[in-house]
Amino acid sequence: MRLSSLLVIVGTFAVAALLSLVAANLSVKLIEESSEIGVRDALDGRGMTWAEVQADGLQVTLAGIAPTEAVRFAALSTAGTVVDAARVIDDMQVEAAAAIAPPRFSAEILRNDAGLSIIGLMPASTNRDDVLDRVRAISGDLPVTDLIEVADYPAPVGWADALGFSLTAMERLPRAKVSVSAGRVAITAITDSAEEKAKLEAQLNRAAPPGLRVRFDIAAPRPVITPFTLRLVKDDTGTRFDACSADTDASRTRILNAAFEAGLTGPGTCTVGMGVPSPNWGVAVEQAIGALANLGAGTITFSDADITLVAAEGTAQGDFDRVVGELENQLPEVFALYAKLPETVDPDQGPPEFVATLSPEGLVQLRGRLTDDNLRNVADSYAKAAFGSANVYTATRVVDDLPNSWPVRVLTGLEALAQLSNGAVTVTPDTVAVSGNTGNPKASTTIASLLATKLGEAEDFDISVTYQEKLDPVAALPTPDECEAEISGILAGSKITFEPSSATIDASALGTMDDIAEVLRECGDIRLEIQGHTDSQGREEMNLNLSQARAQSVLNELRARRVLTASYSAKGYGETDPIADNESEEGREANRRIEFKLIRPAPTAPEGETTLESIAGTSDTGVAATEDTTGTSDEQN
Repeated sequence: MRLSSLLVIVGTFAVAALLSLVAANLSVKLIEESSEIGVRDALDGRGMTWAEVQADGLQVTLAGIAPTEAVRFAALSTAGTVVDAARVIDDMQVEAAAAIAPPRFSAEILRNDAGLSIIGLMPASTNRDDVLDRVRAISGDLPVTDLIEVADYPAPVGWADALGFSLTAMERLPRAKVSVSAGRVAITAITDSAEEKAKLEAQLNRAAPPGLRVRFDIAAPRPVITPFTLRLVKDDTGTRFDACSADTDASRTRILNAAFEAGLTGPGTCTVGMGVPSPNWGVAVEQAIGALANLGAGTITFSDADITLVAAEGTAQGDFDRVVGELENQLPEVFALYAKLPETVDPDQGPPEFVATLSPEGLVQLRGRLTDDNLRNVADSYAKAAFGSANVYTATRVVDDLPNSWPVRVLTGLEALAQLSNGAVTVTPDTVAVSGNTGNPKASTTIASLLATKLGEAEDFDISVTYQEKLDPVAALPTPDECEAEISGILAGSKITFEPSSATIDASALGTMDDIAEVLRECGDIRLEIQGHTDSQGREEMNLNLSQARAQSVLNELRARRVLTASYSAKGYGETDPIADNESEEGREANRRIEFKLIRPAPTAPEGETTLESIAGTSDTGVAATEDTTGTSDEQN
């Protein structure tokens, strides 16, 4: 009986233990499943489907490859919102980061009277010390601000040429900003005159390496006009400006409108400059031109604040008095008016005069009357100094009763004559008349300013100077486009040919090379690329080498003919740029060619303010051209 009771008790405890073990196991599985499911749902809800979740008892393990370190941390944080963060085991990995792209290398150089600054990011292959040494040499005694950073990446194509050219340009630009990037340079600068601007652009174009894109934004300030001069003539031939100056664009518009109402025809030109004697310049000129129009004919001359109104001979005295009186009462303060009504002269009476003529060949003759031997010697010496001793013939005579101003009028007339290519100066007691032809578009303005300054406000003068482009040493030069067109005309009638499969120019084409060289010698400094092309027969590499050799042969022939080729380059393109079908003999013949291409700057989009501009406290703003070609066919490859 005792044994049975003991067995019952033991059996009961055993069953209870077994049931407890089963319950505990079920509880663990339930916790694992709920934790795993909860974490997985939370991760899926945030788009982290890449994560793998596995529960082992109370621990939850996260595995998988996270896109970034930040995403991996976000996955851990998300799991921590479902289960205790201490129970989460991180077994995740992060996807390998892609190689970092090389940075954009660029630099900017700013130079002014305060010193020179350079800022930018340069490749490690660029010798930073050499760049700074050259910058310091350019700056001289002025301070240099060094803000260069270096990155250990290969230098991009065109970087070395762009940086070298930018430093060369900065040597010639005392006030400028140069922006440098691979294969491109943008230059913003200020010069003292339009002539200096043109000279600088020509020099920099010659110095630019072939293939480098260069953009110029070189400004010339408004000229200083001394004295501030304006002269309008209204006579039987029409109304014209001998000189016109304005202080603002609005003043120029006002003056030209008044001149058009007075009878001016044509486009009308007026120089905007500095040195105006009064802010009411435009008002005074407008009133004076209106008075001249009311008189019908005559001249109005401004020399700073001095105004000379000369009516035409024969103007009624009453009309003259009325118009002059009205003008005197209208003029703003500062301006002083001198008005003159010439007396009618008997046409049969020969007035005393001095005449100097300049022939197109440069020969000068001095004739007429002078006050004394001293003036005759001075006039002869001045003419020989200005025009050459062998070119002057003097046939003047000394007479009495000439005006006291005669020496000044004669010498001023000779000085005006020196501004012409050919023409004459006639000096009389009443006027100094200058007429002739010139190749200087500003000659009329220069002569008017000279006569107004030297003769004084009470003296009358007449200018009839014609600008002829053929006499202009600058305008007479052909433009790059005209050079290209002329070469095209030569090649249209005579081809450049080569010996078969050779870079040697055929003897029959040497005359064509002579004609092209003659044109290019007149064209001056233009950037030109001589291109060689072949058809598709033969191996591609062989065609490329042959086209390069032929282009170089053409360049060498030009050098042999004393053509300045510093701004020329030769490049072969092989068979890569056909202009016709290579399946026919005619097409292959057309593809075998030499082309002459002008190198023009490519268009660039405006860029925002740079770091250097922010430091300097300024913001500067900075053409598209297509490449026309002329070409010839070559012999077979």
